Amino acid sequence: MKGIRVAIVHNQESKSVEVTKRLTVLLEQSENKIDQENPELVISVGGDGTLLSAFHLYNHKLDQVQFLGVHTGHLGFYTDWRDYELEELVESLCNDHQKSVSYPLLDVRITYANGKPDKHFLALNESTIKRGNRTMVADISIKEDLFEKFRGDGLSISTPTGSTAYNKSVGGAVLHPSINAFQLAEIASLNNRVFRTLGSPIVVGHHEWVKVQLQQSTDYLVTIDQFTIEQEEIDAIYYRIADERIHFASYRHMHFWNRVKDSFIGEE
Repeated sequence: MKGIRVAIVHNQESKSVEVTKRLTVLLEQSENKIDQENPELVISVGGDGTLLSAFHLYNHKLDQVQFLGVHTGHLGFYTDWRDYELEELVESLCNDHQKSVSYPLLDVRITYANGKPDKHFLALNESTIKRGNRTMVADISIKEDLFEKFRGDGLSISTPTGSTAYNKSVGGAVLHPSINAFQLAEIASLNNRVFRTLGSPIVVGHHEWVKVQLQQSTDYLVTIDQFTIEQEEIDAIYYRIADERIHFASYRHMHFWNRVKDSFIGEE
């Protein structure tokens, strides 16, 4: 079979660096080619954080690349291969590399009160909104209709694959990635006669969007996966399911519920 172009993204842990060196040698000895600029496959070596970094490095090429994770620590949600399986991994690249499984992404658009141009992001896991050490106040609309007036510590907006992260810790449901939707969960909401919230996470379909209209302030903290945006005059944030999707090479992609069980329940 014809080799493919492969990029490698790794963290700086000594084990990951060593695994990357071994993987590079094996790839160079095969018919596959190392190509960091224009890959067909992006391999992350490390953990889920490394895979997130790889996604953001190549999210402008989502229609051209597949992703694959090699974990060098604890089992992650995005990593299918262990560091001691490199030979088997490289051998599998010579098989049918057209097979893949795709997951939904979160489209995030931030508007500003000072006329600054909008910012646009894609998130693989989640986005959160908080306001420094103060209570956050916001109007939450679904499409064009006001849904609730929020007052509390913040909001978590997650993809199905990101539903097992911060979303789960604040009481959100775990969503299977075949569900083309995103989830909004409140973080310590306050309820009184002025501010009334549902108090439960909501799942928003791909044909709808959520607008979070923020009270004027310059101390909001907005996260997009592992990135933080702060100290800017944010007016509103819009969330929807992205048109783009991430594709994972499915040489032996682990089923989602098996990942959930392995991560949170373990073996009986």
